[in-house]
Amino acid sequence: MFTKSKLSAAVGLSAATALLLSACGGGGAEESPNEGLLEGVELISGSKEFTESVVLSQITALALEDAGASITDQTGISGSATVREALESGEVDFYWEYTGTGWVNILGNTTEDVPDDLFAAVSEDDEANGIAWLDPAQFENTYRIAVKEDFANENGITTMSDSAEFIEENPDQARICAASEFINRDDGLPGMEDAYGFEYADVVELDLNLIYPQVGDACEFGEVFSTDARIAANDMVVLEDDEGFFVEYLGAMTLRQETLDEHPEIAEIMAPISEKLTDDLMMELNGRVDTDGEMPEDVAQDWLEENELIGG
Repeated sequence: MFTKSKLSAAVGLSAATALLLSACGGGGAEESPNEGLLEGVELISGSKEFTESVVLSQITALALEDAGASITDQTGISGSATVREALESGEVDFYWEYTGTGWVNILGNTTEDVPDDLFAAVSEDDEANGIAWLDPAQFENTYRIAVKEDFANENGITTMSDSAEFIEENPDQARICAASEFINRDDGLPGMEDAYGFEYADVVELDLNLIYPQVGDACEFGEVFSTDARIAANDMVVLEDDEGFFVEYLGAMTLRQETLDEHPEIAEIMAPISEKLTDDLMMELNGRVDTDGEMPEDVAQDWLEENELIGG
């Protein structure tokens, strides 16, 4: 990701390269589909600390840069509350949020009586806070609980209700690995235990990235994100939320309304991108970072270029 200073240098280098190619009779790069729409606009990109949030921010930043914007990278902010505060205060200009987080953690609602059209409710209610939600993508990344596949098969556990019964009968095998945010959210661990009528015997607090390899070792159960490729990579299976506790978590870009009013082209640029972001695609992109070791910005650029969403 380019900072403002790096972007200026890159623009100069690109111009010099273009002149050289022209003099030699060579061809130029493919034209940007949104060239010049955001010329001279300066924006700061934000994200949460986990892979998917960073990848989404990199996709967004590259698309806006391709339209002429200058982007300063402030991705990787720890915690939903922190990055949201940064958005409201102007420390960042955009980041991707999820409807469930918006409904419960930002707007202060409960996991009960969730409206059928959650995105419409969240985006409408957040207008009072001066925050705009662009149309959501076609993927949902919700909280889930996962176990090792062998453990699930040996104990006949396929649903959360199965796990509640197992934990009641086997308290010595009732440990969960979870990150601090999930442990303290009403739409996370406390609410889930209330909904299913059980409590884990031990909660092992870990960084989110350390949970996946520790399931089956430090704990029997683990908090996961449903679009995380590390579920399959670590031979884990996701337990069915048979009571429907977890709220819908559609992904959507959020930004201050004043930013969108000044630059409505942002919504135009992001619409075709959001339409292509599906569950399977996000799991693939996340996997390229988490299991293949690629950099989020490289994954983002490859995908945008392959789909002709930015100039090549």
